[in-house]
Order: sequence, then C-alpha cells, then structure tokens
Amino acid sequence: MLIFVDVRVDPKGMSQDELWEAWEEEANAALAAKEAGKVVGLYKVSGQRRVLAILDVESHDELDQIWMAGLPMARYLELKEVLPVREYEAFADDVRRRWQQQEA
Repeated sequence: MLIFVDVRVDPKGMSQDELWEAWEEEANAALAAKEAGKVVGLYKVSGQRRVLAILDVESHDELDQIWMAGLPMARYLELKEVLPVREYEAFADDVRRRWQQQEA
C-alpha cells in the first residue's frame, strides 16, 4: 500500500550541532529504506525542516511501527499529513472501465 507522508522536523531545544548529527543519522536511515524499497519517493522541501515521502508498506500497522520506533529522529518528527495514494495508471484504467468490475 502506498502512503504519502508530510513530515516536519521539530528540533525541540536541540543545538545546531545536535540537529546536524541527528539529521545525518536520519538521512542514512532514509536512504537505506529507499534502497530496500520501503521508500518509493523522498523529497526535502527547500528552505524548511520538512520532508515529503511516498512509502510502500504492507499495512497501517507497519507504518505505525516505522514512525514510532524505526526512525532515529522519531521523537523530533511530526506527521502533518498521511494519505493513502495509488498509481495514477490504475486509476485511469478504472475510469476507462467506468468503475465496473472486470469479468473473471
């Protein structure tokens, strides 16, 4: 299941050096997740402490497990928006079929 997430980083009293260290650890974890296929798209919003990602997770439970315990900066991250998304091509196919069930 594809999930879009809009993540804000709230450094909560961290020094600039602590923030850089934590963000480097988070960046390494994010890139490893991208290599593993859990992160499909990953973007840093310019000029903000904000990251946009599209994740490929098996369930809502897995999403919760990733954000609650699996990220180095978890306690500094705020999920502003979490949306289930689907490939546009699949949607376009549904539109062409007018949302009718395909015959088996």
